[in-house]
Parts: sequence; structure tokens; C-alpha cells
Amino acid sequence: MTVRAAWLLPAGQTRSDTRLAPLGTIAPESELTSRAGVIAGGAPLLATGAGPMQVQISTGRAVVQGTSAQGPYPVAVTAPETLTIADGSAQYTRIDSIVLRIYDGQYDTNIGQTTAAVEIIQGASVPTPAAPPLPAAALRLWDVTVPAGASAGVGGLDWARALADRRRYTSAYGGIIPRGWGSAFTGAYDGQYRDNNGALERWSTAASAWQPYPFDSGWQPLALAAGYGHPGHGMPAAWRRIGPTVMLRGRIGPTKSGTTIANGATIFTLPAQARPAGGKEFAWASPRDQSGKGPSVCRVEIQAGGSVRTYEFVELPQWISLDGVIYTTD
Repeated sequence: MTVRAAWLLPAGQTRSDTRLAPLGTIAPESELTSRAGVIAGGAPLLATGAGPMQVQISTGRAVVQGTSAQGPYPVAVTAPETLTIADGSAQYTRIDSIVLRIYDGQYDTNIGQTTAAVEIIQGASVPTPAAPPLPAAALRLWDVTVPAGASAGVGGLDWARALADRRRYTSAYGGIIPRGWGSAFTGAYDGQYRDNNGALERWSTAASAWQPYPFDSGWQPLALAAGYGHPGHGMPAAWRRIGPTVMLRGRIGPTKSGTTIANGATIFTLPAQARPAGGKEFAWASPRDQSGKGPSVCRVEIQAGGSVRTYEFVELPQWISLDGVIYTTD
């Protein structure tokens, strides 16, 4: 056999089957399912034209997920597999899919065989062709566009245009999943990582998104309390988080001209991802009111709930500066 699946045959699995199949490469996708995908390393399961209507799939390894009851099947293709594409229809283009498929007689009772195979699932010839839906326990590797009338007798397929790479990748639990086709997949748990075209990303369950690692929020506007705004010069108030480090910038002052910031006033609230654990206190530079001379110093408290409150002013200021304030969330 050149397509081998460990944990499939009821008897007869050889020691070489077990050595070649990627037994430890299981990345969770849900409570009982694993991420199906190709195992990176070299050019696994690469498709190349082998004739006018023939395509060859190279050696490689993968994990094929069946239903949640079936679980994952580790598979190794140990010799190149050559497949023949059926001639195109008379009227419309179609899209065929080359798949790595598991037949398990314990579950596929209507098929009556237990084996692993590289095969073609033929799409429909319609005005707007699409890749065919896949049966359970099948991993899409490549799509092949077959124009109307295509055949070996008229030159066959232009493989450079006909082939579309649909290999997606997987890794072991805790590993970094390489970029492949279908990179818009969702993560399964906090702390899962993927390589997205050279950029490392971490899955956040709370945000339901892949985020750059180290996480960088970019500059985000602060939600100011009623009656406070940008005093007309300097940068608007904003926050930015890179990893566990939070930076603040900009100026905050009353929106009513000629007034000052009151002692004990809550001037803005930080979002959850920018809050320091347990709160923090800072001494910030601020100008005196219109009757004062020179700068003053005020104290500002970041409370555990994210509220930012002023207190202990030497002089009531017209505005305060957040420039240069840096702290960590832990």
C-alpha cells in the first residue's frame, strides 16, 4: 500500500505504518475533534501535471478528521499517486477536487471497504462552477478547473492554470500552524498560535479573533467622561497596548471654556485590555489655572474597574497630559 492510515485497519497495521503515520500531530478543534490538515515539511502532497489529463500527487503526511465519533486518522502517502481527470463536458466548465479520503467500514456501512486513498471528487458542469462538497473523512488537497471540451485529444489541461492549491496545514497540540489555504479558520483555544504569511498570531477567545503576537492594539481613542474632551492643542487622548505594556498619550480637559478639572473627578474609563491588575497611581504634570504661574503636579488613580480619577491637586488644572505614561497590565 502506498496510502497508509494508522488506527484504521481492524487488523494488519504494520510497524512501518505506525512509524510513517503522524501519530502525535493532533491539534484540537473542539472537545472531540482535531484539525484536519497536511503536515508541513518539504513539499508534501504537491500536485504536478503528469500528462494531458493526468495529475500526480507527491508523497506526504496528513491528518484526516472524520465525524466526532470517528476521530482523526493519521495518514502517510509513501509513493506518488497518479490520477486521471475525466474529460470536460460539452457545454460548461467544472471544478474537481483531489482529496485524501478515509473509508472506514465501521462507519461507512453503505460502502463496505476500509482503506485510505488519494482520489478525485468530480464537480458539477454548470454555468457557475464550484468545488464539490466533500464527504465525511475527506481532506481537500487541490482543485482542478476542467474547461468545457477539455480532453487529451485537444491538448489536455493547462496545469499552471488548472491547479488551485487547497492544502491547509496542521500541527501538534501547542505547535504553530503554518499558513496554507483557508487561513481564515478560527482558533480552538486561548494561546493557540499560527504563522500568517510570516507574522505570528495568537488566538483570543474573548475577541474571537487572531491577534498579532506580541499583541498590538494600535492607538485607540479613550472613552472620556461627560464634560471632558480634547482641550484644543496636542494629541487627542488615546491608549495603546503592546503585549502586557500599555502606553497613554494626549491631553484631557473640560469642554467648557475657562473651567478646571475638579478634585476627585472621573475623567475617563480604560477598556478591560488596558487596565493594570489591582489599579495604579501616577503623578502627572498639569498647568495651573489662569491665575497660577508655571506647571503644577496632580495625582491620578487608575482604579481596579478601569475608572481614572484625579485627586490631590496642588492647583486645579485646566488640563492634564497623558504623554509618557507607561505601565504593564500584570
